[in-house]
Amino acid sequence: MEKLFNQTINNLAGMVDVRAQKHRVILSNVANLDTPGFKASELNFDNELQSAKNVGMARTDPRHLTGKKESTGSVSYDIKESHEQVKLDTEMAKLSENQLLYSATVEILARKFRGIQATLREAK
Repeated sequence: MEKLFNQTINNLAGMVDVRAQKHRVILSNVANLDTPGFKASELNFDNELQSAKNVGMARTDPRHLTGKKESTGSVSYDIKESHEQVKLDTEMAKLSENQLLYSATVEILARKFRGIQATLREAK
């Protein structure tokens, strides 16, 4: 079963979660645009980006580089408050970019499942 649902699906599912959370944060910023003293928030997952640099690899030859860490597929993040006022144009641009990335991630995930489905149909 692990071979069928490999690390790619776990990573893509994690990215869908990140994009959904980022969408909520951006919408919260837009909703509070006129709230006095409200500062913009943003999604922060710097720790996850740092650990992504150390993704594990299979070493099949002594000349290969060694990997330091396996990726788990789950993404940890927190929401931090910016020290900037909310700017509608900036938030709408972030929202559009996030929506495009969300749609692309979901499409890649759907294609992965369609490939699995086609493989299972041919195996019958």
